Amino acid sequence: MREHGGNLDLAQQRFGGRAEDWIDLSTGINRVPYPVGEVSMRAWSALPSRAEIDALHQAARHAYRTSAPLVAMGGAQAAIQLLPQLAPCGRARILAPTYNEYAGVLSATGWDVEEVRDFEALAGADLAIIVNPNNPDGRCHAPNDLLELLPRVGRLVVDESFADAVPHLSLAPDADQPRLLILRSFGKFYGLAGLRLGFAIGNAADVGKLAAASGPWPISGAAIAIGCRALFDDAWAEATTARLVRDSIRLDAMVQSQGWSLIGGTPLFRLYETPDALTAQDKLARAHIWSRVFAKEPTWLRLGLPGNEAEWSRLAEVLAR
Repeated sequence: MREHGGNLDLAQQRFGGRAEDWIDLSTGINRVPYPVGEVSMRAWSALPSRAEIDALHQAARHAYRTSAPLVAMGGAQAAIQLLPQLAPCGRARILAPTYNEYAGVLSATGWDVEEVRDFEALAGADLAIIVNPNNPDGRCHAPNDLLELLPRVGRLVVDESFADAVPHLSLAPDADQPRLLILRSFGKFYGLAGLRLGFAIGNAADVGKLAAASGPWPISGAAIAIGCRALFDDAWAEATTARLVRDSIRLDAMVQSQGWSLIGGTPLFRLYETPDALTAQDKLARAHIWSRVFAKEPTWLRLGLPGNEAEWSRLAEVLAR
């Protein structure tokens, strides 16, 4: 298994407690989730209809401000798993450091994978992958820069899993053109990662291949019902974006007492330079607050944002010790 946040079972094995005792800040998932409300029994008991899936697609086009073809999938990860099916194996370049599933999935299916640190080094790849804004350091790229890269690569995949709170960075409105594919995660911003919902947005050929590979019922009826409701709720999205921006600034100020410095981040998570990330993680974990560390970067610590005042108070108390 590749290294990820959200491995709360490991935290419990090492530091005890039940899952409900923990504040999991290791993932960058919004801890104030969208209020799902009631879900009809039909959503649980019947296979999703074509009309219902189409309605969800329309909700996604509304939220992502696009008219391009798209397909709902079981999270952005489901699209990542299918990327090797879009074209014959070739040279893949990934702007790193970033989400580690891309390199693993492509390498396992015969692609020649190179992780590069320089944006310009992506040129010439058969498949170029950029996460924008990036996980874990929050590095961002202007849409125009990405569009200028597009003619210089065979296919450009832009993972916008953390773009909901920074919509000006999104290429979704420009997605309907050859060789460009946009991936969106629903669960992070809406705080419903367990729903397993995401979208691939792009040209008709690529989206059609992904849809065919996903089968006739790629998502659940509950995901459709909740997704439609949430993606049309502009007021909730605007209020949540404003709160996340405020809270990310609040977290930056709170950790200054530890001597940690901000490397970067998004409104959903922050990445800090620490003297020793494992020591910092251990301190938080003894109070049942879980964070993310990185084996290749022993001073990096990533924190999501607490969800309510009780969680903020608990984090502040631990940091003050």
